[in-house]
Amino acid sequence: MRLDYPPNINIIIIPCSGKIDVLHLLRAIQKGADGVYVVGCLEGTCHYNDGNFRARERVEHVRMLLEEVGLESDRVRMYNLSSGEGPTFAAYAREMTAHIKNMGPNPLKNRINA
Repeated sequence: MRLDYPPNINIIIIPCSGKIDVLHLLRAIQKGADGVYVVGCLEGTCHYNDGNFRARERVEHVRMLLEEVGLESDRVRMYNLSSGEGPTFAAYAREMTAHIKNMGPNPLKNRINA
């Protein structure tokens, strides 16, 4: 199945969303990503027991940190779905892209390129 999602999405595959670290998310924003989202298993179905819950906690922590430094917390989100929901994944990608476009570019981009 060929999924139709925006070409600006950069997918990074990891064995479990619980492996995502706060630093990974913050570094992406620091390097100029307009937004970052994590897609994990449906809650309660993680093969590693609670990986998706750890990922959600980390995403929420990053959202709080972004607010503290004056950036929109909504630049970082988490979605949960099963591996068989490819069309839903594509819909989330389009939703996140539209949301970020409405927010505008990452204000750190100007500082990075300066």
